[in-house]
Amino acid sequence: MLAGVLAGLGLQARAEALTAEIGPMQLDRSDDGLLLSANLHFELPYQIDDALRQGIPMYFVADAQIQRERWYWSDQQLATASRHYRLSHQPLTRRWRLHISSTPFSSSGLGLALGQTFESLDDALASMQRISRWKIMDTAPTQSGVSVQLRFRIDLSQLPRPLQIGALGRSGWNLQLSRTQMLEDAP
Repeated sequence: MLAGVLAGLGLQARAEALTAEIGPMQLDRSDDGLLLSANLHFELPYQIDDALRQGIPMYFVADAQIQRERWYWSDQQLATASRHYRLSHQPLTRRWRLHISSTPFSSSGLGLALGQTFESLDDALASMQRISRWKIMDTAPTQSGVSVQLRFRIDLSQLPRPLQIGALGRSGWNLQLSRTQMLEDAP
């Protein structure tokens, strides 16, 4: 009985340790457009970590939505941007590979993607958790009342079919972060 209670406390402590959040976002207007920088803070759930170590690639998506508030209608969507991540483990070389693309990965290949190799999972995650000067809009908005929502999630639709079915409704396959921040008025 004591072992059951201790095991339950251990699972509860692990669940509490898996807090996920997006740190303060930095939004910069520049000649290139609207740039977003942010730090994501999360740990991979056990099921995702285990699948990665077994050689199954995991897919993640960062979405940015830029909206302007309106009092007479629903918010006006000014722009959206997405960044897709593919994280995989290569058992023969014992290295981790991270691909980043602005379009979803297809089954025929990676398409146009930036690929990086890392020695450890922690290094690969650190790279994925740091978003720096991501261009989310071609021209920075000048009107007031503009908000930017950043969402980061695991893309279960890219998993192999047997894992998609097993992952539905299970909290161990759930990784979602979200933060909304108002854009300061232009000077």
